[in-house]
Amino acid sequence: MSPSVAVVTDSTAYLPREQVSRLGIIVVPLQVVVGGRSLDDMARLDGAASVDDALGERAPVTTSRPAPRRFADAYDQAAAQGATGIVSIHLSAEMSGTVEAARAGAEDSPVPVDVIDSGSIAMGLGFPVLAAAGAAAAGATRTEVADAARRRAESIRSFFYVDTLEYLRRGGRIGAAATLLGSALMIKPILHIRDGAIVPLEKVRTASRAIARLEDLAVEAAGTAPVEVAVQHLGAAARAEALAARLPRRIPALVEVTVVEVGSVIGAHVGPGMLGITVSFPPS
Repeated sequence: MSPSVAVVTDSTAYLPREQVSRLGIIVVPLQVVVGGRSLDDMARLDGAASVDDALGERAPVTTSRPAPRRFADAYDQAAAQGATGIVSIHLSAEMSGTVEAARAGAEDSPVPVDVIDSGSIAMGLGFPVLAAAGAAAAGATRTEVADAARRRAESIRSFFYVDTLEYLRRGGRIGAAATLLGSALMIKPILHIRDGAIVPLEKVRTASRAIARLEDLAVEAAGTAPVEVAVQHLGAAARAEALAARLPRRIPALVEVTVVEVGSVIGAHVGPGMLGITVSFPPS
């Protein structure tokens, strides 16, 4: 029997397909435009296995939010499958107009929709979505499912670094980082998400120091409470796996650590080599 509350998200959560299928999560894709071709996020590019290949070839890459109609279709689909309510959770409104499009699409929904701004992206969005889907599967009401998502979103701490600020600067996503770093684009900045926006935290001179500092920040954020951690990367699988392997020895109450490669939309704004850590506190 399907839950009476459906959970909808967007593709920038980058949740594993197995989890999406098992929990019945409906995913609305953002779009990435590569060399004039518009594709759904995560779609395989012709002649390029991933967006980092396209970026390496210097093909023009831009992104766009889904049209409200795509959200309306997703809500119609959920209602047709028996949902009596929907909780729709999306990436930060500071980074994209996706939440606005979801709210517009919800205006014509045949069942009530709660649209939630996660204030984050990637697994900073994925963890609240999983919390909501778990609550829905347990028979929670729409209000309870929405509350589960909001509580998990409030617990999220995300840190990341990029090999170059070129992509963030070009896409207008670094904000205050530009004034902090000026033209010193060869440094390795540690960034984090605060109030839904990407802001600078620290700066280091080498990739190895950046990765070590990223690990320390995750350990400090986790403390001694039970936590789930996601290590995210773009075209840096070996570094991500090595980082994930070290965390169980340093975080005493680590519940689970997963490694996730982000897709086209995030890739277009961070470029190859991005490495990030998201720390999430499950309910006690």
